[in-house]
Amino acid sequence: MSHISATVAETKPIETVRPGNLPDSAQDPGVAAGALEKMVEHSADHEDVKNTIHAPMHLLHNIPFVHKLVPGLEQLASEYHVGNFVIVRSTGERIFESMPIYPRLGMHLLFYGGTQVKMLHNRSVETILKDLSVRQGKIYDSPESVKSIPSFIQTYSIGTDELEEPDITKYKCFNDFFYRKLKPGSRPVKNAEDPSGFCSAADCRLTVFPTVDLAKGLWIKGSNFTIATLLGVEPDSEQARTFEGASVAVFRLAPQDYHRFHSPIDGVIGDIAEIGGEYYTVNPQAVNEPGFDVFTANKRAVLYMTHALSNRPVAFVAIGAMLVGSIRWTAGAQKGASVRRGDELGYFAYGGSTVVVLFPKGLVQFDEDLVRNSAVPIETLVKVGDSLGRGADAGVH
Repeated sequence: MSHISATVAETKPIETVRPGNLPDSAQDPGVAAGALEKMVEHSADHEDVKNTIHAPMHLLHNIPFVHKLVPGLEQLASEYHVGNFVIVRSTGERIFESMPIYPRLGMHLLFYGGTQVKMLHNRSVETILKDLSVRQGKIYDSPESVKSIPSFIQTYSIGTDELEEPDITKYKCFNDFFYRKLKPGSRPVKNAEDPSGFCSAADCRLTVFPTVDLAKGLWIKGSNFTIATLLGVEPDSEQARTFEGASVAVFRLAPQDYHRFHSPIDGVIGDIAEIGGEYYTVNPQAVNEPGFDVFTANKRAVLYMTHALSNRPVAFVAIGAMLVGSIRWTAGAQKGASVRRGDELGYFAYGGSTVVVLFPKGLVQFDEDLVRNSAVPIETLVKVGDSLGRGADAGVH
């Protein structure tokens, strides 16, 4: 996301997304759905991503194409900042990340999701978001999509010096760049010599909660969120009982992030359970909304792992989101293989996305700064390999 300083962000109120916030002409969810369809189609032909789904809300006044699709939306953007505050862990700085237009319109549609409201060619919200996600994935898999890579880099200030392939002309399509690899050693694991350590699974915005109840009270407000629904199992199943009272880490990836995810533990790869679902946005304002159940409604895949030092299970849940093409496993698909902290497990094709990791009760003690920020609540910007915490139970010391 494009970011601005906290000082600048505080010159205007931060929008709390509600269905009545959009201009009267855009209250009909069919208008938002139609605008998203046109922007996705526009991305096939237009090389500048700022003129398509990545139009930053704070720059809408400079983007006439969007004005035509959602008349009056630029007025909302001029009166409010639309996005979220985060803490940069490496500096402690508080910054504001401006939301691209697609999750903002996606959240408007969320208020109508799960209902029988039909819109835009008599389709439901869920069908529209799935169709858009599939279409955007195909566009960004096409060889012609390489034309959008330079503007994507410019829009999000993505550094290319750490890429395994820094020559952007070598990428075969936009998605090839989106799930780019980094040079070996670019993400060293902190405290790698400490066998009781845990590390960040992604370049992301991170929140951590010592218990599921804290996660539900502070962050994941969906009324149907439970361990069983997240894992797609019955409430009385062995998996649900194993992770009762679990500690929770939520790794949210924004579009500009390095989109490969890595192991937070030293351990052994187990089974993967694929769970079908929706393509809702995973923006914090959606996750924090009591009426939305994005983590348990969205398409996801659960990798069960065994922590080497304690021999206890860990559940690694890769969650797709709005415009995410797919979840793809690399080392995470090699059942029985041993992995070390920081080893790659897989990657997301195009779109923002999230990983939720469940640690059984008493296994991990999260780092104090992460717990403190999450209690605000505010996300912390971290990178793969950054310290997540240390072992908390007697079997890990």
